Amino acid sequence: MSEVAQNERRILVAIDEGEESMYALSWCLKNLVFENSKDTLILLYVKRPRPIFSSIDGPDFVINADAMAKIDKSSQIVAERVLEAAKRLCNNIQNVEMKIEYGDPRDVICEMIQKLGADILVMGSHGYGVIKRALLGSVSNHCAQNAKCPVLIVKKPK
Repeated sequence: MSEVAQNERRILVAIDEGEESMYALSWCLKNLVFENSKDTLILLYVKRPRPIFSSIDGPDFVINADAMAKIDKSSQIVAERVLEAAKRLCNNIQNVEMKIEYGDPRDVICEMIQKLGADILVMGSHGYGVIKRALLGSVSNHCAQNAKCPVLIVKKPK
C-alpha cells in the first residue's frame, strides 16, 4: 500500500445546487475516496452574499428587515438541504464533515482550503462557455489558479 493511501487525506468537495457538483462528488467517491480509509471528506457549501440595493436604485424598491430575515432563512434551508443530499451519497464514508460558509465562493473556497488543511479540492464545472464565463466569472477557474493545493475539476459528460 502506498504511503499516500495509508495517511489520512483531507478532501474538500465544493457543493452547490447544480448537478455538476453532485456529479463531481459522485466521481470523487468512485475514484478518489475509498471505503474504510482514513480520509476525511469535507463537503463545503458557500452561500453567496445577498445583493445590496442603494436608495439610488429607487425609493419604491425597499426590502424591510423581515423580508431580509426570510431571505436569509431560506438561503440557510437551501444550503442544509443541498449538504444533506450530498451527505446521503457518502453513506459508506466514515469521516464526513459538512461546512456552510458565506461570501464569494471563489474567495471562500480558496480560504477554506488553508483553514481546513485540505490536501485536494474537488469541484464540478458548469461549462458555461467563454461568454458566460467572461460575464459571470468561473469559480473553478479561479480556484485552479489560486488554490494552495491540487484542484480536480470534474466535468459532467453531456
